[in-house]
Amino acid sequence: MLRPRKILGMARKWRRQVANSVSMTADKGHFVVYTVDHSRFVIPLHYLDNNIFRELLKMSEDEFGLPTNKPITLPCDSSLMNYLVSVFERALTKEFEALLISVATNRPNSLDQGGENRKQMLVYGF
Repeated sequence: MLRPRKILGMARKWRRQVANSVSMTADKGHFVVYTVDHSRFVIPLHYLDNNIFRELLKMSEDEFGLPTNKPITLPCDSSLMNYLVSVFERALTKEFEALLISVATNRPNSLDQGGENRKQMLVYGF
């Protein structure tokens, strides 16, 4: 049977090992953002070329302001961010990008032909 003092010593040792192995900074060419449910995402810098990601950053600035000593928080939850990252990793057409931006900003999109206001479900599969 282990003594409580021995168990506490083991817990401290494991805590130090974990603290040393987890990096709080991003790798070169990446930056860190958080979602509203406090999930952490390490994002490649080339995502800044994407209009959808830029729109998310603008929405973040409008909702939370410009952080000085705090991390950037995006106004979405982790499930949406996981979906967007998977979309960014695949080839994204300009039409799909325009549709996502118009849905996010509640503007009518230019894909609506004939001037009709139709509600369409957004589905993007593999």
